[in-house]
Amino acid sequence: MRAEDPRPVRLSEYRPSDFLIDEVHLDFRLEPSATRVTATLKMRPNPLGDAGAALKLDGDELKLVSASIDGMALGEGDLDVSPERLVIANPPRGAFELEIVTEIDPAANTKLMGLYRSNASYTTQCEAEGFRRITYFLDRPDVLAVYTTRVEGPKDECPVLLSNGDLVETGEAGEGRHYAVWHDPWKKPSYLFALVAGDLGVVEDSFVTMGGRDVALKVFVEHGREDQALHAMEAIKASMKWDEEAFGREYDLDVFMVVAVSHFNMGAMENKGLNVFNDKYVLASPETATDGDYANIEAIIAHEYFHNWTGDRITCRDWFQLCLKEGLTVFRDQEFTSDRRSRPVKRIQDVRNLRALQFAEDAGPLSHPVRPQIYHEINNFYTPTVYEKGAEVIRMLKTWIGDEHFRSGMDLYFERHDGEACTIEQFVACFGEVSGRDMSAWMRWYDQAGTPEVAATSAYDATARTLTLELSQKTRPTPGQPTKLPVVLPVTIGLVGQDGRDLPLKVGGREAGPVFTFETDSKAIVFEDLAERPALSLFRNFSAPVKLSSDISNDDLLFLAGHDSDPFNRWQSLQTVALRHLVEATAAARDGRALTPDPRIVEAVGRAFDPHETDYAYAAQVASLPSEGDVAREIGENVDPDAIHAARLGLKRALHDGLSGALAGAIERLAETGPYAPDPVSAGRRALKVAALDLLAADGARAGVEAARNLYSSAGNMTDRVMAMQVLSLSATPERDETLAEFAATYGTNPLLVDKWFLIQASAPLPDTLSRVEALMASPAFDIKNPNRVRSLIGAFGAGNPTQFNRADGRGYDFVAGVAAELNSTNPQVAARLLGAFRTWRALEPERRAKAEAALRRLAELPRLSPDVADIVRRALAAA
Repeated sequence: MRAEDPRPVRLSEYRPSDFLIDEVHLDFRLEPSATRVTATLKMRPNPLGDAGAALKLDGDELKLVSASIDGMALGEGDLDVSPERLVIANPPRGAFELEIVTEIDPAANTKLMGLYRSNASYTTQCEAEGFRRITYFLDRPDVLAVYTTRVEGPKDECPVLLSNGDLVETGEAGEGRHYAVWHDPWKKPSYLFALVAGDLGVVEDSFVTMGGRDVALKVFVEHGREDQALHAMEAIKASMKWDEEAFGREYDLDVFMVVAVSHFNMGAMENKGLNVFNDKYVLASPETATDGDYANIEAIIAHEYFHNWTGDRITCRDWFQLCLKEGLTVFRDQEFTSDRRSRPVKRIQDVRNLRALQFAEDAGPLSHPVRPQIYHEINNFYTPTVYEKGAEVIRMLKTWIGDEHFRSGMDLYFERHDGEACTIEQFVACFGEVSGRDMSAWMRWYDQAGTPEVAATSAYDATARTLTLELSQKTRPTPGQPTKLPVVLPVTIGLVGQDGRDLPLKVGGREAGPVFTFETDSKAIVFEDLAERPALSLFRNFSAPVKLSSDISNDDLLFLAGHDSDPFNRWQSLQTVALRHLVEATAAARDGRALTPDPRIVEAVGRAFDPHETDYAYAAQVASLPSEGDVAREIGENVDPDAIHAARLGLKRALHDGLSGALAGAIERLAETGPYAPDPVSAGRRALKVAALDLLAADGARAGVEAARNLYSSAGNMTDRVMAMQVLSLSATPERDETLAEFAATYGTNPLLVDKWFLIQASAPLPDTLSRVEALMASPAFDIKNPNRVRSLIGAFGAGNPTQFNRADGRGYDFVAGVAAELNSTNPQVAARLLGAFRTWRALEPERRAKAEAALRRLAELPRLSPDVADIVRRALAAA
C-alpha cells in the first residue's frame, strides 16, 4: 500500500479532552474563494484531562491568518501551525478566550466536507470530521459548547443566511452585504454545526408542540421548486407529532429548518435545528417522483428529525459509539414508517435490506462489529452494520425485555443523559436497571462482528404428546475476531395446528409466552400437551438478525405460507422454499441443466394475484422472489453470478408460464382509475401491478414487453412510468431502447429523473451494460463532481448488477476501481463508497475472485491514495 498508513484510532485508547470549550462565537465573511472565519472560543482546562498538556487543535487544509489569547496576539514562537493542526505548547491553566482567524476556499472544496460552494450557494457538512476544515478546533464529539454564529454575505447572491438555533439579529453590513446572527442555546459538538447561504425559495408552516411551543417550520429549496417541498413539510409535522406520542419527545427551538441541496455526500444531516438534505430526499411531485420517493422522503425526514433527541440532545462520546445515535434512530424511523404505512410490509422491506447489505458486509473482508474497536478512517464506518444491524439490536432488546420495560428504559435514558455525550454502556445500563436483566452478555451484540447462524431441528413424539426443539448457534470468524461467544437471542416461536390456528405453548408444566431466550451454544425446548404434530414457526417477525437453517420440510413451510398468523413468517416460509429451489437450480445451471420448480411454488405465488386479495403491498412482497444476492449469500462460497441469474430467470419463466392469465388479469384489474396519490393503499396497488408485469415480461416474453410498453405510454404518474421502463430494461428488445430514448428526451433536464434513468440502465443484467455505462459517463448529463450522478450510474452498476459487475472477463472490476481512482483526490468519500461493491469478492468462484483481487491490488499500488480509499482497499485485501 503506497499510501502512508495513518495511525489507527482505538477505542481502548480513549481519553477525555485536555481542554473544554464552553462557548463558540463564529463570524463568517463569505467569499467564493476567500471566506474568512473568525472563531472565538471560551475555553478552560478539563478537570479530567492532563493538567500540563499542550492545546492541540485539529485542522484540515486550513490557512491561519492570526491567533490570539485573551486579546494578545500569538507569534511564531507561541504556536506550531500547519494546515492539519495548531498546537499551543503553554496555554493558560485557567479559563481563557482563544481567537482564531482562518481563510478557506469554499469554491475549491470538491470533497464537500466543511464549508463548500456549489450552484452559487454555500453549504456545510461537518460529520464526522468536517468542522476542522473550517477552523482549528477540538473536533471530537465529546466537546460540547453553546454556539453563536454571525454569517455575512452579499445580499444579491445570498439573501438567505442560515445557521443553527434561533435567529437573534439581522442587519446591513455595507457594500451591498448583510448579516444574520443565530444562537443555539443547546450544547452540541462541532459535527452538528451547520451554515447555509444562498438564493433559495422557502415553504413555511408551523407546529404547536405538546407543551404549547409554537414552532416555525421552513423548507428551503431552489426557486421554482417550492411546490415539490410540500410533502416534506407534511412529513416534518407528522414526525414531530409521532415523536411526542411514541417517545414523549418535544421539539426545543423556535424554528426547525430543512435545506435541500444538489451536491451532498450523504442522504441528509441532522445539524441542530438546520437539517441539510440531499434534494432527492426532499423534492417530490406526481410528475417527478415515484411511490418509493415519497416513502423515502417521509422516512428520511423523520430520521433526521428524530436525531434531535437521539444524536443532538444526547450525542456520542466518541465515534466508536456511532450506533448509539444511528442504530437507535434507524429503529425509531422504522417504527414511524410502520405506524404510518404497513407494519408487516415495512418489516419485510427492512429485513430484505438488512440481508442484502449488512449480511453481505458481515460475510466479507469489511466485516466489523456494531461498535468497532479500531478504525483508520471514520467516514468508512457509516455502514449497514452501524445503521441497520444497530437498529436490529435495539429491536431485539425491545422484544427481549418487553414493550413496557423498553419505553421505561428510553425514558430513563433521556432523563439521565440529556445534554451529555454517551457510550453504549450508559445506554444499555438504563434497560438493565428498569428490567432487572443482566446485560453483560447482551454487550456481545455490540462487540462481536458476524451474523449468528442458528440451526434448528425438531422431533414430535405422538406418545408423549411433545415437540422437542433443538437449537444451536455459532458465529463464523471475522477479520480480527477468530473466536466468538454465543449471543443473546430472543426467539419468538409459534406452533401452528392442522386447522391453521396457533396452539398454546406449554413448557415445563406451565403456559409459556412466545419469546424464548437462547444465549448458550445449544438449547432444547420441549413443548407439551400437543395432540397433533404442529408446524413450527421460528423467529417470528424476524426476532433476531440470524441466518436460520432448519429441518422444517417444504410441506410445512408451504402450509405456513398460507396459514401462519405472523405475516413476516408467512412471507418468509415461501421465500425459504423458493430459495432452496434456487440454490439447487444454480448448481444445475453450472452443469448446463435446468431444474423444474415445485408446482406448489407457482401456486403459492399465484395467490398474491387472486382477485380477492386486498392487501396489495403485502401481496407484492409475496410475489417478489429471493434476489440474486440472497441466493449468493445462501451458497456462501465459489459463487457463480451467471449461474444464479440463470436459475432465477428459470423460476421467473416458470411463474410466467403457470400464471400468465392471472398476471394479465391483475395488471388490468390494478390499473389506475383516478388521480395519482402516494398513499399506502394506492402505492400497494401499483407495487403489485409491477410485480405482475415483471413476471409477465420474464426473459423478454412478448405479452409482457408489450404490456410494459403500453403502461409506459399511458402512465399518468412517474411510478408507473419508471417501473415500466425498469421492466423493459431487463431484456434486449426494441421497446427497451425506444423507451429509454423517449424518457431522456422528455425528462433529460431534470437531474433527479436523470438519476433514475442512469440507475435503470446501469442495473440491467445485459452484456452491453458496461459499454452503455461508459458511454453515459461521457454524456453531458453526467457530472463526476456530483455524488448523486456517480451513485446512480457507477454505484448502481457496482452494487446493483451482480452479473455485469462480476463479468467473467474482469472488466466490471477494473471499471469501478478506475472510477474510484479518479475520484480519490477530488471526493474520497464517494470513491470509498463505490468500493463497497467489492465487499463479497472473496465468495466468488476462483477465476472471478482472482480478477477482483487483481483490480484491488492495482488500486492499492497507486501513489497518494486518500485515507478513505486506502482504508477500504487495505481491509478488502487483508490476509488475502
